[in-house]
Amino acid sequence: MSRILIVLALAILLLPAPHNSKPATVQPGALLVTARALPLSTNDPALRRMGALAYLGGWELRSANPGFGGISAMLVSPPGDVLALSDSGILMGLHVGPGEARRRPFIAPLPIRPQDRDRPWWAWDSESLTHDRATDRYWVGFELQQAICRYSPGFARVEACRTWPQIMAWPPTGSIESLARLPDGRFIAIGEMGMTADGRHDTLLFPGDPAESDTADPIHLRYTPPQGYRPTDAVALDAQHLLVLNRRLTLQELFTATIAIVDLPERLEPGMELKARTLARLAPPLLADNFEGLAISRENGRTIIWVVSDDNHEFFQRTLLLKFGLN
Repeated sequence: MSRILIVLALAILLLPAPHNSKPATVQPGALLVTARALPLSTNDPALRRMGALAYLGGWELRSANPGFGGISAMLVSPPGDVLALSDSGILMGLHVGPGEARRRPFIAPLPIRPQDRDRPWWAWDSESLTHDRATDRYWVGFELQQAICRYSPGFARVEACRTWPQIMAWPPTGSIESLARLPDGRFIAIGEMGMTADGRHDTLLFPGDPAESDTADPIHLRYTPPQGYRPTDAVALDAQHLLVLNRRLTLQELFTATIAIVDLPERLEPGMELKARTLARLAPPLLADNFEGLAISRENGRTIIWVVSDDNHEFFQRTLLLKFGLN
């Protein structure tokens, strides 16, 4: 019975609705975070391999700042500088690893347009994040608002926002969890609970900037995750491959996750299926939690995969940051 209650409580917390544990307001400032190193497996502390990935390190992150946590998306630069985004519209900058940090740790709310200042704080359910290194601009997907917004370098201001009817057709409590920018400037958005008639996850391929008013309508694709899982984040590995983080919640194992890869055809046509192949699975006795954020970086020519968990600002969950090398 206690396990059933735990699963029900966690399922409720996954819904993007206001609850008392979320921070109502956050003041910009410095952020102090502690990181406790963790083995990949509780049964075998020496284990360093997980499927096609090599375990390079994992940490439980903690902070006394009430705004810390709830991480749903992130970006990571090679020295280990992490830019994390919570599901309450809060940015967090921190550093993990032996390299020298390029910026000071900080916490700050996302900038808001003047016309949006009357929206309640909990409406800023930011679930996805992507970046263009060439222009240093950022795009954020908001689940409850079902909108995509573009931000100027350094998140100085909001440049543009757009709500798409194709996204509005998805359930607002299972919407734009995944947003990835392809190297050619197109964007892919995957609906966590927006389904096609054949039971696949509705996927939108935008021909350009999804925050701009003059961008043409996206085409619909179909994403097929590993059986029983739902997508929570995605990132373009290169022009031919998409990495997708997938989550599952069951009575037996509670939270588990898979890191999967999708082979992208040279030409994407409407209705095409994007089928995931599992690279690795995170399940007990390996580290497992509510993994929602996925990022890649490069170190000495090697692809590094990062995953982070959303603790829902609850005492019985953790913020875990894991680092893997792709073989």
